[in-house]
Amino acid sequence: MKLIILDQTGVINQSSDAFIKTPEEWIPIPGSLDAIARLTHSGYRVVIAANQSGIGRGLLDMATYNAINDKMYKAVNQAGGRIDAIFFCPHTSADKCSCRKPATGLLDEIMQRYGVNLKNAPAVGDSLKDLQAAAAVGAIPMLVLTGNGQTTRTAKEIPAGTQIFENLAAVADALAGEE
Repeated sequence: MKLIILDQTGVINQSSDAFIKTPEEWIPIPGSLDAIARLTHSGYRVVIAANQSGIGRGLLDMATYNAINDKMYKAVNQAGGRIDAIFFCPHTSADKCSCRKPATGLLDEIMQRYGVNLKNAPAVGDSLKDLQAAAAVGAIPMLVLTGNGQTTRTAKEIPAGTQIFENLAAVADALAGEE
């Protein structure tokens, strides 16, 4: 099974310092929906693994998060793509949970649910936490320069072997463009 793991905010949709708290605030990054469609058509199962501390901070509830995801699912479907599943951590860093990236709980859950090892699976993110979680399970960390990616690029702790791409469309070009 070809599986790709995407972070959500900063990879698929634009980020906000004030968090994405309503469906109206969810705005796709140009080219991201088409990129997911190309990955889908190339046989990838697209799975999201996202920290969503806005829930734990009380900035949005589960019904609102589900409405945001509904908007995303519909937009991706309209572009001809598919998101298989969303795995998310609703906790804040103060909770010290095992699912908040850079911990590997979300990725462990993906491996268990799909019955796969993530070794060499592409894992796309815009933050150091995304890259660290990917590297910890043997996935291929892929940094996009959208969202917080430009800042992350300058971090000294970027895992070895991290691949850097302009955006999700460039990731899709690299992974699906050759087929």
